[in-house]
Amino acid sequence: MKTNLLFAIVFLWVNFSYSQSIYKRDLGLMGSKFDITVVANSEEEGNTFIDKAVQEIQRIENLISSWKATSQTSVINQNAGIKPVKVDDELFQLIKRSIAISKITDGAFDLSYAAIDRIWNFNGQETPMPSPSEIAASVEKIGYQYIELNEKESSVFLTKKGMKIGFGAIGKGYAADKAKDLLIKAGVTAGIINASGDMNTWGKQPNGNPWKIAITNPLDKTKNYGLFELENQTVVTSGNYEKFVIIDGKRYAHIIDPRTGMPTQGILSVSVFATKAELADALATSIFVMGVDAGLNVINQLPQVEAIIVKSDGSLATSTHINISTK
Repeated sequence: MKTNLLFAIVFLWVNFSYSQSIYKRDLGLMGSKFDITVVANSEEEGNTFIDKAVQEIQRIENLISSWKATSQTSVINQNAGIKPVKVDDELFQLIKRSIAISKITDGAFDLSYAAIDRIWNFNGQETPMPSPSEIAASVEKIGYQYIELNEKESSVFLTKKGMKIGFGAIGKGYAADKAKDLLIKAGVTAGIINASGDMNTWGKQPNGNPWKIAITNPLDKTKNYGLFELENQTVVTSGNYEKFVIIDGKRYAHIIDPRTGMPTQGILSVSVFATKAELADALATSIFVMGVDAGLNVINQLPQVEAIIVKSDGSLATSTHINISTK
């Protein structure tokens, strides 16, 4: 449902002769590319910190992955329509927050999207429109309203047989948040967790400057819409201009509305700024589904959350407190 754009976000630093230095490692985690950057006193210390972050991300993956048959998420899915499943409080609370986001976005974000039937082929080619019955059937088992939570028992029950939950649109952001929190508690003064474009920052560079990111123009990658300073903040960019399908001459993006089964139109990319990558991750995808006006209406009601939307024609729409011009 979500494509993270590595080229849409670039962090920049200058490393002078300060008491601390920047150490970075690129890794494959959760089926995606992660870049972990820390400020530390030595290479040995930096590697120790990065190892801790990797272990935390792997722990999260083992908890929420729907691809691992032994994960609690998979057990929930295996028991859809059969019985509730008792889970760790951490997973219970993540699901509870996800349902809250579903309510805020009127179902544009939905954990149970994992049950969708794949009837679309987003290869950029002309293709016939699936039938109305095929489209309706593809989302038949989706609906956050059918996820029952029992706080007392810490249990989760998918009431429809064949339902599935998945964290593809929120999991990497959550893992980045948890890795950041762990490193801060371990004494890391500054760093970046980049989870395939989900950028989560804290502190400052050794030279005292803030971390900086550029939001790239998806129609011309040599240009950007501005350079933004981040301090204890996250930014997530999602885009739909690389995966699409053409039907009757119209271009449809790969991000599908879980309520209707139809691909979205009208938006090329969305960047969401927030204090938590988990929230930014979910909202970035949701805005494609809600559309520009409804999406910004939601963003403008949330504290410490901002968004930049690139429309299909290349023009910009932004939330209340962002003021940029095209470069």
